[in-house]
Amino acid sequence: MRTHARATGAGLLSAAALVALGAVPAVAAGTPPPAPTPEQAVSAPATLDTLSRFFARDGAVARAAARPRIEGASVPVRVLSPDFVAGKAGAPVARVEFHASKAVASDGQTASLWTARGADGAWQVVNIATGDDEIRYAAQGARALPGGIVFREPQIDAWYVQKGAKVLPLDEDAVRAVGRNGTGLGAYRERVVKAYGDKLPDSAYARKGAAGGYATEPAAHGDALVTAASATAAVGAALALGLIGTRAWRRRDAI
Repeated sequence: MRTHARATGAGLLSAAALVALGAVPAVAAGTPPPAPTPEQAVSAPATLDTLSRFFARDGAVARAAARPRIEGASVPVRVLSPDFVAGKAGAPVARVEFHASKAVASDGQTASLWTARGADGAWQVVNIATGDDEIRYAAQGARALPGGIVFREPQIDAWYVQKGAKVLPLDEDAVRAVGRNGTGLGAYRERVVKAYGDKLPDSAYARKGAAGGYATEPAAHGDALVTAASATAAVGAALALGLIGTRAWRRRDAI
């Protein structure tokens, strides 16, 4: 289980939208400000202050002693693309939903800060999650298939790396889906079309009330759901946080 906290920056999500997504709002006074780059957004004093509170949750470490630091550059986080599932010509297997940066506390706790770009081009922290999955799988994928694209299939919480016609698994969920030796891109498309092709935006599934083909709450048992596109990258990332969660993405109050 990953603990999450959401930033509520001006112009990113309204209070009503946060409630609808089941978000955990950050304390208003510590809301991380927009910045020209993801790195500047995550290293801002307000962000570090929010991180201190996050790391200090449940008394894990004293807030004043948390001393969070950011390690390395941000990485783009890609998610299985509905266009790929729909078979659109030239569609990549995945699309960038947000960027992630690794934060480390004085006691060794790690967290992933998710940043998204708003309509004005500025980057803002939209989520903080325990652990460093996004950064770790990006590095693992680079080793397994240099130059490949690392992406997540959120419906089953599986991570892969793809290059050309090859798709390799990066975790056990992906191994269960495509085998330890991976699969071809065509075979992978066949699998996701079979699993999610009837749950795309504008499908009957979506018209039943799911948001763009995704349920509005995390799936209880890893049910197959598919994400919807949104108007801006910032809103797209924020929607992804609330609409594509499964087993490993369930949330509990953090700060």
